[in-house]
Amino acid sequence: MQNCVTQGKGRVNFPFPYTPYSIQEDFMANLYDVLEAGKVGIFESPTGTGKSLSLICGALSWLRDFEEKKKQEEARLLADEHSGQDKQQQPTSCSAEASNCQGSAGELVWITEFMQKKEEQAMVDRLKEEQIRRKKREDRLEKIRHNVQLKYASKRKRLEDDETQRLLQLSKEILSTELGSDVLEQLDHEEEELILAEYESDEEKKGRQTALLEFLQSSFSFSSQIYYCSRTHSQLAQFVHEVQKSPFGEEIRLVSLGSRQNLCVNEEVRHLGAVQLINDRCVEMQKNKHGKKSEGEESEGKKRRVSRAVCPFYSYEQMQFLRDEVLVKVKDIEQLVALGKETKACPYYGSRYAIPAAQLVVLPYQMLLHESTRCASGIKLKDQVVIIDEAHNLIDTITCIYSAEVRGSQLCCAHSQLLQYMERYRKRLKAKNLMYIKQILYLLERFVSILGGNVNQNPNAQSISQAGTELKSINDFLFQSQIDNINLFKCVCILCKSYFLFMWQLFGFVERYGATSVVKINKEKQKMAGLQNFLLTLHQGPDKGEFRCRDGQPKMASPLMQIEGFLSALTSANQDGRVILNRQGTVAKSSLKFLLLNPAVHFAKVLKECRAAIVAGGTMQPVSDFREQLLSCAIGADRVVEFSCGHVIPPDNILPIILCSGPSNQQLEFTYQKRDLPHMMDEMGRILGNLCNVVPGGVVCFFPSYEYEKQVYTHWEGTGLLTRLATKKKIFQEPKKANQVEQVLAEYTKCIKRCSQVGGHVTGALLFSVVGGKMSEGINFSDDLGRCVVMVGMPYPNIKSPELQEKMAYLDKTMPRTAGQPPSKMLIENLCMKAVNQSIGRAIRHQKDFASILLVDHRYARPSVFNKLPQWIKERTEIKYTFGLAFAALRKFHHEKKSCYRSEAS
Repeated sequence: MQNCVTQGKGRVNFPFPYTPYSIQEDFMANLYDVLEAGKVGIFESPTGTGKSLSLICGALSWLRDFEEKKKQEEARLLADEHSGQDKQQQPTSCSAEASNCQGSAGELVWITEFMQKKEEQAMVDRLKEEQIRRKKREDRLEKIRHNVQLKYASKRKRLEDDETQRLLQLSKEILSTELGSDVLEQLDHEEEELILAEYESDEEKKGRQTALLEFLQSSFSFSSQIYYCSRTHSQLAQFVHEVQKSPFGEEIRLVSLGSRQNLCVNEEVRHLGAVQLINDRCVEMQKNKHGKKSEGEESEGKKRRVSRAVCPFYSYEQMQFLRDEVLVKVKDIEQLVALGKETKACPYYGSRYAIPAAQLVVLPYQMLLHESTRCASGIKLKDQVVIIDEAHNLIDTITCIYSAEVRGSQLCCAHSQLLQYMERYRKRLKAKNLMYIKQILYLLERFVSILGGNVNQNPNAQSISQAGTELKSINDFLFQSQIDNINLFKCVCILCKSYFLFMWQLFGFVERYGATSVVKINKEKQKMAGLQNFLLTLHQGPDKGEFRCRDGQPKMASPLMQIEGFLSALTSANQDGRVILNRQGTVAKSSLKFLLLNPAVHFAKVLKECRAAIVAGGTMQPVSDFREQLLSCAIGADRVVEFSCGHVIPPDNILPIILCSGPSNQQLEFTYQKRDLPHMMDEMGRILGNLCNVVPGGVVCFFPSYEYEKQVYTHWEGTGLLTRLATKKKIFQEPKKANQVEQVLAEYTKCIKRCSQVGGHVTGALLFSVVGGKMSEGINFSDDLGRCVVMVGMPYPNIKSPELQEKMAYLDKTMPRTAGQPPSKMLIENLCMKAVNQSIGRAIRHQKDFASILLVDHRYARPSVFNKLPQWIKERTEIKYTFGLAFAALRKFHHEKKSCYRSEAS
């Protein structure tokens, strides 16, 4: 049993697994106040200060108190029900008196009072129903928590079902060997699966919902909830482990959500590899389970019904059991998958059906921030709390989620497959579906045409006469493409509503006949010949989204998902985005890209629904971007609260220095024009050489880009500097490939540990990293792994990028100037400093850690730049205009820390 220390902060008590730091108490108290007031908070807490635990204990303490107040209010209203009935006589007499005195005016008062009384009674009835539901839910979960016999009974039933399935499969195999000729006759009937069922619009469906969703959510109504999201599944798993260790770990109802790729336990589906194919196959198997039989299947003329694959894990009873198990005990993604395999239930759907009864829902960015994904997952943010962690890149995340790109090869591929599908089944398709397919074909044709190509020719062989990049507004693009008269909303709706069914049928068509096989069509043979030649080229080289089938041939996921995303983006308001036409060499290499300029329009939907929102991170500075680009158009400035706390380390455990000149008194200015100069690279080399003489353990040096890091490395190699550095530190380079990062880090760590134990001339390691690379975020260079972090120059983004130029122009048009500076300049500076703050925060990871930080460029001393450093770093930063003063301070700092470290160790 974990011992919990309860710390008081004002009127609120925050359970905590240990005695919290004072900054953690302040964090929780401010968090509680923001949630209680229903505001939006921007919270900054440096890495190593226990931010996750502060979020957990602060937010769940508020939820505990909120639910208790809610129950008390319900009890009061129900207790006053009878007294309210007794008071009915007085309003009646009053209304009668008013009627005698005022005539028709009295009648209006009586009607108003009657309606008010009716609404109050309806509210009381709802409260009673909610109480009954809550009691049933709590009793059910308590019974499951303590009744082991239920688990054994469920396990026994699963074993019986497995045995039944095995016997059925054995009988099918025996029948198939004895009746081989009959089985062959099924092949013609299987084409029935490739015919698209008639599309029904929302109006035609009249709000029809999935029966399983209603069945599994019927017993559980939505609780007061907190939605916590972060960037990666590993970060979410780490958060769930913190919840398990917290004082709330035993009582909180937590649900972890994830993608099918992470949660699927059906090996037949998992082996597909590509996310899109996994999604499509999953939905297809559900259709097979619940879909109505076709007329052909029910006819007596058929000898055998068509056999369709269904998912054995998609079981009502077992998913209901998994749902309850998830709510009883906190589980992360890995534990959820293990439970799914054990119970033979789908973790993906089982976890989604647990959402209404959950108190804390943990999910990745995409599921919360993308509106259609949010709705499809059954997430309802109305009057709930949203916490977005690791939010330093929230603006970029929303921009990427709602931006879309489609290549010329994908457009031609989709057109070719769709055209062949339509020609083969033209006589069997419904008239409405035929019309929709023709509309989509026309859109694809126009998109290829605007890139300078022809859908009837091989895109790899079609050269682009005028290569380059062109930016257009949405309206201009629609007019130039000659699709301004088409209802894109309807086209998107068609693809969204029937996408999974339609995509898998189209993929089944390609899989059945092969992308290279000739589909026999009496008409337009010459036209189709060109398509066949193009489809031959699709298999010449693997592409993204492919997987290999049993015969070793690559098969491609349909590009309809990307096309649907691009069409959906084109329905945005004209001022909120731009279309980029990127013509490169051939049609296949060219692309159409939608760039979102206004992420606030999508984030506003989240803020308007939820009760309160918390945007948190280790380095949120500068916060002006969040206020101006995300919050200004959705909520008032008075509803936004900022909180930033210091670090738990002592002030003398960190030494940040802004270095303005090098050992030869050369001013340090690594601008794009000057950084390539040999004397500037030599000066940087001399700085590192001196650092390696006084800094123990590991030194991490960040460069603005991979290209510049390679250029400097090559230059130092030629001058012999690398050889001199290697006498003090073993040199490592950050790899570009993500799968090599772990290996380099392991070797880097091993080298430093060995040097600290053995001693000798080599005192550690020197790691060359890149700002914005794999090692600038999420990697811990704690203790000896990062005793000094060096930032070479200022990593400004490429202002020649068309996307960035368009974003700058948009901000200058829509945003006011700040301190006399145009918004575009502020954007460039903020992007740079966000990257810097993320990188230099890699070193200090816990209370007893120590490190020095060296910002190598005199421009860091400018007030506008200096003020954008994190507060806990800024207040301790020293500006050194000469290298001698900086070197003396560094030598003294590390000498003192080395002595303290040795005394503590002894």
